[in-house]
Amino acid sequence: MDLSNVMQQAKAMQEKMAKIQEDLSKKSITGSAGGGMVQVTVNGQGEVLSVAIEKPVIDPEEAKMLQDLVTAATNDALRRAKDLSKQELGQLTGGLDIPGLTNFMKP
Repeated sequence: MDLSNVMQQAKAMQEKMAKIQEDLSKKSITGSAGGGMVQVTVNGQGEVLSVAIEKPVIDPEEAKMLQDLVTAATNDALRRAKDLSKQELGQLTGGLDIPGLTNFMKP
């Protein structure tokens, strides 16, 4: 086994991973709850970009429901972003789920 060749392959893979991570940071994914009344948009790395809440849902008497809807929409968006991350990385890993490499979501 040629160590130089292995190092070149590792460097190429690292460069591809950096490109995928950069691309993911530029993609936006929207999750929703309450029939679309609450929408949360995140990027492919799981950073929240925006929260949109339609006026009919904003009722001081229903604060708990609104909190639940925002939580549900955020979780939906993050799940979609994680799925996108796995899909994008799957192109690099040939579909293998490699622990520590298959998720670009920031901690």
